[in-house]
Amino acid sequence: MIVVVCPGQGSQTPGFLEPWIAESTFRDTLAELGAAASSDLVAHGTTSDADTIRDTAVAQPLIVAAGLLTLRTLFADGRREKVGGIAGHSVGEITAAAGAGILSETDAMRFVGERGRAMADAAALTTTGMSAVVGGDQTAVLELFDEVGVIPANYNGGGQIVVAGAPEALAALTERAPRGVRVIPLQVAGAFHTHFMAPAVERLAAVAATLTPADPTLPIWTNNDGSAVTSGSRFVELLVGQVSSPVRWDLCMESFAAAGVTGLIEVSPAGALTGLAKRGLKGVPAVAVKTPDDLPQAIELIDQAA
Repeated sequence: MIVVVCPGQGSQTPGFLEPWIAESTFRDTLAELGAAASSDLVAHGTTSDADTIRDTAVAQPLIVAAGLLTLRTLFADGRREKVGGIAGHSVGEITAAAGAGILSETDAMRFVGERGRAMADAAALTTTGMSAVVGGDQTAVLELFDEVGVIPANYNGGGQIVVAGAPEALAALTERAPRGVRVIPLQVAGAFHTHFMAPAVERLAAVAATLTPADPTLPIWTNNDGSAVTSGSRFVELLVGQVSSPVRWDLCMESFAAAGVTGLIEVSPAGALTGLAKRGLKGVPAVAVKTPDDLPQAIELIDQAA
């Protein structure tokens, strides 16, 4: 069973869509997706610098659009019917919702455009940040989080938890980290997936009310608790609440394993989730689709599993 996964914010790098738009079809599609999100994604995916694409309002639609470009080819020629399921990490859940048939590409881009802007505005209200914490005993690490005042935001599996909080709390965490625990500051604008994002929830709920979601035609798992969701309207509700709730990617990977995953494909901008799968789904073959040149290997993985 092949599972397709869609990455979240932080996966983008300057110029990463250059190889894609070398093909006019991809360039035209990217321009259309950008228009739906009110963002010039052709420029942001090719010539914008690192600081520009780090901006939450730019990064989120850019990442979802890259995933949709990948899915168009990956799911063509009957291959979608051979895939066992799909899931996304954080903003990647919007990509996954489109891939599963819950949202149209246009609605997905409209939703993510507002998500990026709303989360950027929420982040600007209070100075906060995020750090990845790798290693250590989870119970002891969680106790330390409480002591220094940081909030678990992403449970990524494989011994990695991303936390969020005020700069002084993150600094205290770094100072007090026990031997064998690494604390890695992340280049993000705010404390995503925590109560700091509450102002964004109301704005997203207003956008969600204008959508007409369909029930998924491909199995899809939620970041909320790793469970499969069969209602499109329920999945959109979870997308709204997700911005201020922890991402449980560890539980998603457990669900993949329980469902009998035999291969994993990560759409562009790929790398982060295949990296987590090496620790959380040991021995499962994985393909990271970073450029169109990686598509044949991904397609072969689907065909072999069918």
